[in-house]
Amino acid sequence: MSPDDKPLLWLAGEVRSPPFSDEARLEAGFLLRRLQRGDKLSMPHSRPMPSIGSGCHELRIVDRDATWRIIYFVAQDAVVILEVFSKKSRQTPKKVIDTCRRRLAAYSDARSPGK
Repeated sequence: MSPDDKPLLWLAGEVRSPPFSDEARLEAGFLLRRLQRGDKLSMPHSRPMPSIGSGCHELRIVDRDATWRIIYFVAQDAVVILEVFSKKSRQTPKKVIDTCRRRLAAYSDARSPGK
């Protein structure tokens, strides 16, 4: 890791085998490393999630038996992981969106000056 790379800040979830296959874990690691280096990812790997907040995105990892999602926020000094989950339907569950909003708000509040 270069000194210029942003650290990953895990507020929730993890990427490990199992439940991820080895291939999916490696793909997730590769994509997260690109984010740390400042790369902007787009479809099919990542899509914006404005329903959670500005700057929030969803990494998309297709695995043998599951489709994984990693919700992240690119902050000025870190890549913040808000949630990791297996997506079973076309739409992101409302519970996941609400949880990620709360985590992002708590992170932002903790980073605000004077707190």
